[in-house]
Amino acid sequence: MAVGARSGHDEPEKRPDRPAQQVAAMTDDSTGRQDGDAGSDQGPDQGATPSGDTGDGGDGADTGRGRGAKKPRSFWKELPLLIGIALILALLIKTFLVQAFSIPSDSMMNTLQRGDRVLVDKLTPWFGSEPERGEVVVFHDPGGWLEEGKTPEPNVLQKALSFIGLMPSAEEKDLIKRVIAVGGDTVSCKEGGKVTVNGKELDETSYLYPGSLPCEPVFGPIKVPEGRIWVMGDNRQNSLDSRYHQELAGGGTVSNDEVVGRAVVIAWPVTRWATLPVPSTFDQPGLSQALAVAPGAAGVAGALPLVLWRRKKLAARHTAE
Repeated sequence: MAVGARSGHDEPEKRPDRPAQQVAAMTDDSTGRQDGDAGSDQGPDQGATPSGDTGDGGDGADTGRGRGAKKPRSFWKELPLLIGIALILALLIKTFLVQAFSIPSDSMMNTLQRGDRVLVDKLTPWFGSEPERGEVVVFHDPGGWLEEGKTPEPNVLQKALSFIGLMPSAEEKDLIKRVIAVGGDTVSCKEGGKVTVNGKELDETSYLYPGSLPCEPVFGPIKVPEGRIWVMGDNRQNSLDSRYHQELAGGGTVSNDEVVGRAVVIAWPVTRWATLPVPSTFDQPGLSQALAVAPGAAGVAGALPLVLWRRKKLAARHTAE
């Protein structure tokens, strides 16, 4: 009993230890859980607390950004810069790529009609390209082709806009014709016949104005100097072209240096939109005599030394025998 009493007495003395340990364990667990909860809840707390802080800090950050960032310019302040860039680009395009020209006469009907706007390729001449037969080209007046005072003087605005390429060229000293012959060609036209280039007749029905006579007035034969071209209008009876300026320097031909570029497309009006290809008659075999003879001449020149060497070798063999 005493033992039991002691043991019973000892139990209560040890029990507080166990709850104490349990309390400690609970406290540790609780602390662990609190730490863990703090760790696990820290994300939300951080998400929530910084949201509150971000509100405060955000205001400060926004205030800082507001102080540091530049206020965007208004549209009206940006407009002059945009216009300036557009004008520079237009000037570069007009100078190096393409330029618009207006057709002022009926000399190229029906291929081109009065009032048409054509785009002229100015890029390829920069790479050494020269006018070819059949192309429609724009060129500066070689001198004496256009009558003085025939066309109205453009105003200042027209000159400015045409200078930067936003309007068709206001330069009234430009003409547009078709290239019939190039340097080295022989061109002629007999009464009642067709235009001939290097002895080949041209079939011009695809581009001549209906009712036009190809050879009125007659001319030639004319040898076109190197570096020059012979040009004619598609409306033969209404075109003051190379035929009518043979008394001038160059004999009616135009220097390649005077050529602005090739007209490649009718851009306006929209109902007249069309490309300006080279007619097939200029692709006929034998038309380019110079090109046809040159390979043969080169072949003969290359074979001649070989023939002479072979003859010399045979002669030496016969002598030895």
